[in-house]
Amino acid sequence: MFKGVYGKLPAQDIERARAFWSDKLGFEPVREQHGHCFYECNGATFLVFPSSGAPSGTHDQLGFIVDDVAAAVEELRARGVEFEQYEPRPGATFENDVMDMGAVKAAWFKDSEGNLISVAQFAGG
Repeated sequence: MFKGVYGKLPAQDIERARAFWSDKLGFEPVREQHGHCFYECNGATFLVFPSSGAPSGTHDQLGFIVDDVAAAVEELRARGVEFEQYEPRPGATFENDVMDMGAVKAAWFKDSEGNLISVAQFAGG
């Protein structure tokens, strides 16, 4: 029935969004159609599309899996990405922009359009 899945992120300013995804995260569109920028990451597809709406920014809209979240945070911070600060949930710790919840370590940032993006490291890979 389903052949795949893709994520969609709204952008009020598609050129500003394209610059953020390129300059800060190192992504270039694999194709563009009607102002939509299509990106790929290890076989998964997501797109950033022109929209007059705005994301709430209150929940992850896209998540990237990494081998070492602390190293990813440092690399992204060096590129100018600013991370969100959260109160750790019970039993978790929060240090250097990374929440350690045991089985998952994660950090969150917003793109130029206010979309909340996470980077996460899962115990055991």
